[in-house]
Amino acid sequence: MATLPITGAGLAGRVMMPSFDGLRQSPSVLRVSPMVTVCNAGLNRRSFRGLVVKAATTVAPKFTSVKPLDDRVLVKIKSFDEKTPGGVLLPTTAQTKPQGGEVVAVGDGRTVGNKKVEISVQTGAQVVYSKFAGTELEFNGADHLLLKEDDIVGTLDTDDVKDLKPLGDRVLIKAVEAEDKTPAGVLLTGATKEKPPIGTIVAVGPGPLDDEGKRKPLSVTPGNTVLYSKFAGTEFKSADGSDYIALRSSDVIAVLS
Repeated sequence: MATLPITGAGLAGRVMMPSFDGLRQSPSVLRVSPMVTVCNAGLNRRSFRGLVVKAATTVAPKFTSVKPLDDRVLVKIKSFDEKTPGGVLLPTTAQTKPQGGEVVAVGDGRTVGNKKVEISVQTGAQVVYSKFAGTELEFNGADHLLLKEDDIVGTLDTDDVKDLKPLGDRVLIKAVEAEDKTPAGVLLTGATKEKPPIGTIVAVGPGPLDDEGKRKPLSVTPGNTVLYSKFAGTEFKSADGSDYIALRSSDVIAVLS
């Protein structure tokens, strides 16, 4: 018998690779069996046989489908690597899940004003989503994520992030390179280089919805050199080593010329 103390109310980048394989978040899974004792301050100890405590919700085999509602989307998470590109087997603690996958089901959309707005992504689309978005599901032996359409950063039909097509009010920016030297001429190492929040917009989304369900064009366009909020968005590295960042247009704070 093991004792699992639980406190609190309940249980519960830098991205360096060009494709979904580089878009990752750490898994959080704790399996306890065959018997676990759960205790909390002021509560009596209770035993639960075969308890599995994990971030994902396991859908019982008797359920054969998951139908998202409203503006939600079901994404099958891309399989994570068990080996490095060089063939080195990774321990379980080093294996992480990507932030991308395939859309397998979509809701009926949402109503904005008097207009019904359909989901902008279709079944089969390859998407990239926000790091902490949605609810994980273990369904039909595979990991899925049920999330809102607004949590999808964009679609990616190739293996290179430079081809990302932003959705909604998001933009894709190619960041400027960090300086190699200080103004005084001191050579900077990789750890001490500070990259300014400046870059060139390479792609923009169709814009946010207004109160009537119509798209409002963004105030920035591809080719603009912009200043953006320092800690905003999600960072990626393309196949040629260039740095990109996807963020909301509201995080763009100035156009430079």
